[in-house]
Amino acid sequence: MRVDARGLMFEVRAGGPPDGEAVLLLHGFPQHSGEWDDVVPALHAAGLRTYALDQRGYSPDARPAAVDAYRIPELVADVVAVLDALGLDAVHLVGHDWGAVVAWAVAAAHPERVRTLTAVSVPHPAAMAHALATDTEQKARSSYMALFRKLGTAERVLLAFHAAALCKMLGSVGDASRVARYADPMREPGALTAALNWYRAMSRSDLAGVGPVEVPTTYVWSDRDVAIGRTAAEACAANVTGDYRFVALPGVSHWIPDTAPGPLAEAILARATATA
Repeated sequence: MRVDARGLMFEVRAGGPPDGEAVLLLHGFPQHSGEWDDVVPALHAAGLRTYALDQRGYSPDARPAAVDAYRIPELVADVVAVLDALGLDAVHLVGHDWGAVVAWAVAAAHPERVRTLTAVSVPHPAAMAHALATDTEQKARSSYMALFRKLGTAERVLLAFHAAALCKMLGSVGDASRVARYADPMREPGALTAALNWYRAMSRSDLAGVGPVEVPTTYVWSDRDVAIGRTAAEACAANVTGDYRFVALPGVSHWIPDTAPGPLAEAILARATATA
């Protein structure tokens, strides 16, 4: 379905029982809402209604040109507006990678709209900031962001030779067809620039502006994540004041929704169905 919010048109994949409690799923870079396809069947079977959103820059008709249009407050406002457009007062919120950053920020700023939070791969922004300031390994893991923030250069590097570098980055997501599923849309005019603008718009002040989260929260991390180390993962707990669970998946890469959809669905369901 297409959802009109804030003057932009967002693509949303809806499924599951129409009367089920709502789950909003936010994807990461450089993917799209399809990354949840192997996760949602278990959620539907448990009676939940899912909405997987193609976020700003990924929905073709929600792709503003200005870099500042991709700041975290804008991404948060998109989620709230989409919830309003869908008539959803509150949802179980799930986000992976950049989608997790947005989910943390929505839960912190609008706890009344979030029943529970399941953040996948990327910890609370304050935990990331702590790790970047104190952990040499995390600084090395995050060094790729310097390239991503270079307008034009990043696009040339990632898309050269039929997007070889982009496909290599996605290599552990699955077989060649799954890699192509995510890489091919990024080769459309303007798509990769819009996705990279999330990195270019990122600022310390916006990250620091994400406060503690009071809603019931699960953070799912995998020990073979090349981008997020254990220091950042374990620092996450200090930024949640509500009930908190840390789920570590051994032997799993960064691409948890693609490579470990079963355990991820179990973690989401355990959080969404838990009683306070």
